Amino acid sequence: MLLGSFSEVMAPGLRLGWLRAPAELRRACAVAKQAADLHTPTVNQLAAARYLADRDLDAHVARVAAAYGARRDAMLAGLADALPAGSAWTRPEGGMFVWVRLPERYDTTALLPEVVRHDVAYVPGAPFHAGEPDRATMRLCFVTQTPGEIAEGLRRLGEALRAG
Repeated sequence: MLLGSFSEVMAPGLRLGWLRAPAELRRACAVAKQAADLHTPTVNQLAAARYLADRDLDAHVARVAAAYGARRDAMLAGLADALPAGSAWTRPEGGMFVWVRLPERYDTTALLPEVVRHDVAYVPGAPFHAGEPDRATMRLCFVTQTPGEIAEGLRRLGEALRAG
């Protein structure tokens, strides 16, 4: 069985996935999905179908991967200057986010209002933990902004963390 999403290759907000599986398993998955959300919006499905019909998906994925890679690299290049000493982060090989852990004294949920006052934001990491949440973690998206905007966002984030 293979699962995937068009979010990373078409549009991050599309929230449309795909499944490749034997027929009997597809049916069971469809029933489970219907119990969860009834139906994926038809307009989303039509937009994806038209998009795929009009494009060479492999070429498009290569362009998106190159753009995301440049944006990821811009974010990675600025993290050391923006984040407090003792912070750690991932170097994603794919996807759209860098996972950050600040020193233990930080609570990213509590800090978020201060960060937003600096016109920048992140997603606090605590809700992503299945067990005890790590309140010093955050998720930073690198795909929706240009490298220059990422540099400015990291500058603002650094100011906010120093102020908080």
